[in-house]
This record gives sequence, structure tokens and C-alpha cells, in this order.
Amino acid sequence: MNQAIEGVRWTVHDIEVLPENEWTRYEIIDGELFVTRTLHYRHQQVCGKVYRHLDSWSELTGLGVTILSPGVLFSEADSVIPDVVWVSRERLVQIEDEAGHLTGAPELVIEVLSPGKQNELRDKIAKLKLYSVQGVREYWIVDRFTQQVEVYRREKAQLVLVATLLGDDEITSPLLPEFSCSIQCFFSEC
Repeated sequence: MNQAIEGVRWTVHDIEVLPENEWTRYEIIDGELFVTRTLHYRHQQVCGKVYRHLDSWSELTGLGVTILSPGVLFSEADSVIPDVVWVSRERLVQIEDEAGHLTGAPELVIEVLSPGKQNELRDKIAKLKLYSVQGVREYWIVDRFTQQVEVYRREKAQLVLVATLLGDDEITSPLLPEFSCSIQCFFSEC
């Protein structure tokens, strides 16, 4: 549910005075407030599976950390809560604040689509643009409904679609040496 008010630019300071509720998430993209409800348990299951596979690889290699639903504070007018991120240990030292928020772009951001056209547009247009401008190196959009993954990678200073993975396709990344996982593992037991 998008709560845009014509002509109003929201900031992280505005969110601080909104009512706290464990069932509500607030995000700001380019000064526009997005309010979403607690995610469907199937959405959370997919996030957990993506996290599990990335985190297992991370633990094995020691190259970085996988984080579920971190607060990413790019600026006062751009504050989001991606579903999953991966950040190298070197980068984490540069962008983590005292409160445990990320204040810069993690290398990899993953969003799992929620139902509804507005949610899809937010992840595929608004967040894609934000992550591109902020320097995210790779962005995965996981669609639990069609069981596919769109992979965007940084080329010439912007994120561009490089693959749409379906079925038994394997997902790999130049950011994650030797990481490989069937995308079906994100949607079923593997």
C-alpha cells in the first residue's frame, strides 16, 4: 500500500514519529513513503531459503555476510528494507552504523515480489532505480508466483537485466566465487 501525499517529501525523521507496529513496514524512496503490511509466510519462506543458500556459501568462504531485512539508509529521503542482502566483510566495515543499519550500498540486494501491481512496480522500477543510483553491484528479483529470478548486474554505472532464470537454471554471480544454486531451491525443499 503506497501512502503518497501530493507534494510531500518524506524523510527518515518523519518515520521516527509514525506509530510503531510489528505488522507495518515503512520505506522511503526518493521522498515517497511506502507502507506495507507484514509479509505473507510464503514470502518469508522464500526469503529464508535464499538467505540459507547464500549464508551457507558465506560461512564456508568467509567473504561476507548475508543479512535478512536490514535497514538501508542511503539518505534522509531514501531508506529501504530489502528482503535479503549480501555484503563483503570489507564493505560492511565501511557502511555499518552504530545502530546496525547499512548507510551505503551492499554489493548484492535481493527482493522477493509481493502480490499486487504496486508492489511489483516498487521493486521493478523504483527500487531498481534507487539501487542502480546508489551503486548496488547486483540485484535479484525473485518471483515466487512464476518461480523465476531476474538478475540485474552493474554495467556502465547502472543495473541492467542480464538473465531471467527459470526451472532448473542455476544462479551464479561474479560477486560470489563458486556460488551456484538451482533457483528451484528458493521455491521448494532442496
